[in-house]
Amino acid sequence: MSSLTMNLENQTILVTGASRGIGAATARALLMAGANVIGSYARAPGELDALASEYGAGRLLAVQSDLGEAGAADALWHQALAFKGDITGLVNNAGVMPDTPLDSADSKWAADWAHIMAVNVQAVADLCRRAILHFESRGGQGRIVTIASRAAFRGDGPDYMHYAASKGAVVSLMRSIARAYARQGIYAFLIAPGWVKTDMAAVAYEPGNEWMLDEIPTGEAAPPENIANMSAFLLSGLCDHSTGATFDINGASYVR
Repeated sequence: MSSLTMNLENQTILVTGASRGIGAATARALLMAGANVIGSYARAPGELDALASEYGAGRLLAVQSDLGEAGAADALWHQALAFKGDITGLVNNAGVMPDTPLDSADSKWAADWAHIMAVNVQAVADLCRRAILHFESRGGQGRIVTIASRAAFRGDGPDYMHYAASKGAVVSLMRSIARAYARQGIYAFLIAPGWVKTDMAAVAYEPGNEWMLDEIPTGEAAPPENIANMSAFLLSGLCDHSTGATFDINGASYVR
C-alpha cells in the first residue's frame, strides 16, 4: 500500500507564472513537500524572492520569461533543465486574461487574441512537448499539471471569449497527452478553478461586480492554496490513474 504522505523529495518541478497568486502558492507547496522548483515570471520575481530567501538558491531558481514571445517556452525549458540536470514535473500556470469587448478597435481585438493564444496555448504546448521528450529520454515517468478554468466548460463573459477558448484548447491538449503517453508513465492532469483570490481576479472585487462572487455557493473565491495543494497531490504520484481528469475547484459555482 502506498503512503499518503506527499513527499516530493528528489523531484525538480517547473512552475510557470510563479511570481504571485496560484503560481507562488504552488511553488511554496512544492518546496514544503521537498521538491526543487524552477519558477518563471514575466516581469518581476515577486514572491519568488521571498521563497528563495526562505528555501535557498539550491532549492529554488527564478527565471524571467515572457511566454508571449516566440521561442520563450523552449528557452525557459532549457534554463530550467540546467538547474538540476533533470525535470520530473511541470505545472503550466502562467496565463493572461485581457478585457476585450466585441466593439474594441480591430487592432486591439487581433492583438489580444494573438497574445492570449501565445501565452495560454502555444507556450503550454511548447512546454508540454519539451517535457514529454525529456521524460521519454529518461525512460518515461513524468507528470504535467495544467491550470485550466471553469470557463473552458461553461464559457465566459463576452469580453473574455478568447480566455475561455484558450482554456478549452489546453483541456483538449492535456487529454490527448494523457491518452497518448500513459503507458510510458507520463501523466497529465487538469485543474479548473473558478474565481481565485489573486490579482487576476481583482475585477470580481470591483464595485458593481458583486454578482461575480455572489454566484459562488461557498460565498467566496477559492484561496490559491487550494489549487496549489491539488497540484502537489497530483505531482506526488498518489493518484496517477486519474491521468486525463479535470479537478474542479470553483466553490460549486459550476458542477458537472
